[in-house]
Amino acid sequence: MVRMPESRPYHHGDLRAALLAAAERTLRDKGVGALSLRELAREVGVSHAAPGRHFKDKQALLNALALAGYERLGRALSSADDPALPLEPRLTALARAYLGFAVDNAELLELMYARKHDPDASAQLASAVEHTIGSLERVLADAQRRGEVIGGDPEELNLVTGAALQGMAAFIAGGWLTSEAALAGVERLVHHLLHGLKPR
Repeated sequence: MVRMPESRPYHHGDLRAALLAAAERTLRDKGVGALSLRELAREVGVSHAAPGRHFKDKQALLNALALAGYERLGRALSSADDPALPLEPRLTALARAYLGFAVDNAELLELMYARKHDPDASAQLASAVEHTIGSLERVLADAQRRGEVIGGDPEELNLVTGAALQGMAAFIAGGWLTSEAALAGVERLVHHLLHGLKPR
């Protein structure tokens, strides 16, 4: 008697979460090019059609991964922030939280920034970006109101701060700097950002 191949079940307890978890593992281990809804369905043990109930295509999956990343980064920054602190230790804590996330989620962070700049990114993703990246800008704007930093466009100050942090993250991801050295140097990085490199 010929044995028919077993069909994969269509249903799953929390298929969306399982697919996202599998997708993040694939992203970390093999890169974005290896992501495939069909392969993810096979990995989580459902029919190849089942992921379509949650993600209409790969781009939708990438958007969902990026959104989940921004939500996690937002929680990390919120947990690290203490508005009662003076600016330098407050910014140091936020920078350490950002770099900690970058160390643990290098591939995801790269995807997050790629999706952020995609013209088809969803309003939900744009809102998550504003909530997360905008939080640093709001800290700097508060510091301006208190006279702790120079005046001017807080968005521009945030760009400089973000470039420094993302540069450190890129150095870690590229193997030019160990995560231990980067995290140990966060306090000095923030100090140089706030006080400049001119002799005082």
